[in-house]
Amino acid sequence: MNSTAKRGLCLAAPAVLGFLIFYVLPMGVTLWKSVSFGGRFVGLENYRITFENHMFWLAVGNTLRFLVVALPLILVAALALALLLAESFPGNRFFRLILLYPILVPVAATVMVVQIFLGTRGVLNTFLVQWGLPRQEWIYSSWAFLILVLLYLWKNTGYGVILLLTGLAMIPKEYMEMARIDGAGRWKYLFYIRLPLLRPMLLFTSLISLLNAFKCFREAILIGGNYPHESIYMLQHYLTNNFNNMNYMKISVASTLLFLTILIAAGIVGRHFFLGEGGKRRNEKKKSSVRLH
Repeated sequence: MNSTAKRGLCLAAPAVLGFLIFYVLPMGVTLWKSVSFGGRFVGLENYRITFENHMFWLAVGNTLRFLVVALPLILVAALALALLLAESFPGNRFFRLILLYPILVPVAATVMVVQIFLGTRGVLNTFLVQWGLPRQEWIYSSWAFLILVLLYLWKNTGYGVILLLTGLAMIPKEYMEMARIDGAGRWKYLFYIRLPLLRPMLLFTSLISLLNAFKCFREAILIGGNYPHESIYMLQHYLTNNFNNMNYMKISVASTLLFLTILIAAGIVGRHFFLGEGGKRRNEKKKSSVRLH
């Protein structure tokens, strides 16, 4: 091993050791605890006990429902805003800066504003009382799910717009000029040129949005606490409550399942992102070579 390789290993050693100690080792301990009890291997018994728990399935159902509703909404909103801001018009830069503002606002401040407006004695309920209408428990009712989705969109849409604007900027302007020469309108240019070329960035934005969706637990726990309305009782609530009860077996099982779910989703998105059109071209070359032989 030459001196350059040794220096490279020395520089990489702190990062590699930190990854092994703070990520790989805890994950290994979690996997062992998910299949053991009192230091004894019990196979899938812990999983069976967890699957029989009603609160676990409530948390899983709410988490999946949140992902199914929030992810398509944020992708559509981010794409629409990115296409709009990709055009030149007065105030374009100002609107781009506005989209970045929610990223900078602390979660606690955002939740405080929600409490001020939607709390039991908040601004909205004050108006309802003045109009002779009964108070509404916006945060501790089925409305909580809609509030959480809106908070997620408000907080993370701007980041998705920036990513998609970067992808749109990478599309050569000559393509649009050629499309106009061939008689293609805006919609054909969008569906046949822009969106296909933007697909890798759309997939990357989907992956980032998926990861940010799991971070939305911060808003959920600050709004409703450890035991919020059942519509926003997420997997992270289940993990936190079992941690407070020192039920490490259920924590380990739920953490392992959550990790595998994110890993599979990221793997599916990453496969399309890294292969992209190059993978298709390689497959076409293989097929053509087979035909020639």
